[in-house]
Amino acid sequence: MPEPARETKGAQLSIGALSRATGIPVETLRTWESRYGFPAPERRPSGHRLYSLSIVPRLRRVAEALARGHRAGQVVPASEADLRQLLAAAPPSRVASPPDSPSRATGDVPQLLRLVESFESDRLTHALLSASARLGPLAFLETVVAPLLRAVGEAWAKGRLQVRHEHFLSERLGDVLRSLRLPLEERADGPLVVLSTLPGEAHGLGLQMAALVVAFAGCRILYLGTETPVPDLVALTRDLGARALALSVSASGRKPRTAALVRHVRGMLPRRTALLVGGEGAPPPFPGVQVFADLRTLEGWVREIGRT
Repeated sequence: MPEPARETKGAQLSIGALSRATGIPVETLRTWESRYGFPAPERRPSGHRLYSLSIVPRLRRVAEALARGHRAGQVVPASEADLRQLLAAAPPSRVASPPDSPSRATGDVPQLLRLVESFESDRLTHALLSASARLGPLAFLETVVAPLLRAVGEAWAKGRLQVRHEHFLSERLGDVLRSLRLPLEERADGPLVVLSTLPGEAHGLGLQMAALVVAFAGCRILYLGTETPVPDLVALTRDLGARALALSVSASGRKPRTAALVRHVRGMLPRRTALLVGGEGAPPPFPGVQVFADLRTLEGWVREIGRT
C-alpha cells in the first residue's frame, strides 16, 4: 500500500493545484482516493481537500508508470520501493503521453471499434475499464465513450457495421457504466436526484452516462431507466422529496413533443425541485428548466444543487 499521505505541516496544495503539478486530472485523483486510498487529503471543515506538497514526486512517478502501459490497479497502491523498481525495470517510451492527454484517450477509439466489429466481449470490457481507471469518470465519458458511440454510428451509416454491433456495444457499455456507478452510489451522501427518460424514449445510454456523472458528483440517485410514465415519475420524485429530476433525451426524440412533455413535467413538480434535461434531443431552455449541453455542465449544476 502507498505510504501515508496525510500531512498537516508544510506546504499544501488544493486538488486543482495538485492536478496541475502532476498532470493528473482532478477526476482521476478523486477516483484513486476512493478506490485505493491514495492520495489521501487532509479535509478542511469546508470540505475542501488539501494535499501535502511531498506527494507530488510520487504521483509523477505513478503517471510515468501509467504512460509506460502499466495499469492503475498495479501502480497506484504499490509501495514506493515497488514503484521505483517497476520504473527501473523498463526504459521509458520514446513518446510517453500523460495519462490524461486527449490524444491518448482518442487513440483508444480505433482499438475499441475493432473490438466491437469482432464482438470481443471480454477484451472490450477490459479495455473500457482500463480507460476509465486511467482517465477518471468524466474524461472517460467525454474522450472515450462519446467518440466511440459516434464512431459506431458513422460506421453503421457507411454500412461497415450492422444493428447487432450497436446492440452489442450498448449492452457491454451499459454493464461497464453500471459497474463504475454502483460503488459511487454506495458512498454518495448528497441530495437525491431521480433519473429517467420520458415516455417513448427507449435509448438509455445517455441516461447511464448522466447517472455516472451525478453519482460522481456525490449525490444519491434513484435510477428509473427508460420510458417512465409521467404521473409515476412526478409522484415518485415528489413523494421522496428529491432535490432534482434529470431527464435524458436522445436525438430520436421529436423536439416539439419533448418540449411539451418537459413543460408538463415542470408544471407538476414542486417549485424547489430542479428539473435538468440533457441530450441531443433536449428542447431549448425555458424558465424553471436547466438544459445541459454537456456532462461537465451537468456535473456543475449537480454540485451546486448539493450545496443548496
